Amino acid sequence: MNDLLGLGLLVLVVLAGSALCSGVEAALLTVNPVRIHELAARTRPVRGARRLEQLRQRLGRTLAVLVITNNGFNIFGSLMLGGYAAQVFERRGVAGVALPMFSVGLTVLVILLGEILPKAIGSRLALPVALSSAAPLHWFSLLMAPLVLVLERLLPAITAENEINTDEDEIRLLARLGSQKGQIEADEAAMIAKVFQLNDLTARDLMTPRVAAPTLAAATRLDQARAELLSNHAPWWVVLGDEVDEIVGVASRERLLTALLEGQGERTPAELSEPVEYVPEMIRADRLLTGFRRNSGGVRVVVDEFGGFVGVIGAEAVLAVLAGWWRRP
Repeated sequence: MNDLLGLGLLVLVVLAGSALCSGVEAALLTVNPVRIHELAARTRPVRGARRLEQLRQRLGRTLAVLVITNNGFNIFGSLMLGGYAAQVFERRGVAGVALPMFSVGLTVLVILLGEILPKAIGSRLALPVALSSAAPLHWFSLLMAPLVLVLERLLPAITAENEINTDEDEIRLLARLGSQKGQIEADEAAMIAKVFQLNDLTARDLMTPRVAAPTLAAATRLDQARAELLSNHAPWWVVLGDEVDEIVGVASRERLLTALLEGQGERTPAELSEPVEYVPEMIRADRLLTGFRRNSGGVRVVVDEFGGFVGVIGAEAVLAVLAGWWRRP
């Protein structure tokens, strides 16, 4: 009975080793690398996160260690079990019947309990399994380093480093999937998509063109422009000089109306104007938004490649894209 018990224990060892390697391998391949990076970058990183990030950076080397170990259990272990089982069954005189049945049973157990089931569990519990196995796998990789280094000489692809990278399409897809799964709000997913739209738009697409931009002559008295200021609610006005495309400055409607209310109707827009900030018409909206973040006040005067005045644009025009109010004309 002792030899049968020993055979059973050896079967358990082979199945456990194979299952452990298969589950960890599935977890390493399934776990989200961005999530690992986030856990490792915390001020107080989650235990095992930094080690796991290092293992994933050399994923080929890590998988080589797991594959060698797994096949050691599956192939070498199965051969040793077959030889030992043949001796056990031979002593008991049942080798002709028991040995084929044992071989078929061991194959089925290895497939089900050593491969399929642990891979499914490792995929489902990818993060906890990967974190808990990071430290043991690291030390085991050091023990197997000589063999792995030889394999890297023969198969250079193993040495390739895995870097975290993504692109706009992938982020859009992840946002849409997150919205569908209820992980993020639908309006948040839409906002993410609109952020990328900024890179495809220019100041020319979003500006108020010159023909529609509110302008005032620099020498005009405020009391003469009273009706125009009251009828047009544009927050900023471009103050023009006598020459073509000569821009003296920009003046806020609030400041102009305040001067009128204070009885300063004899003053001119040029006296109340502010310095002009120019932007080229082909500047991308995302860069334009960065400029408004540094200085959100006022508007920008848009000029063409010859320096000619072609329109005005404010921060609200860019923010309208993010809010979903802007529509391509």
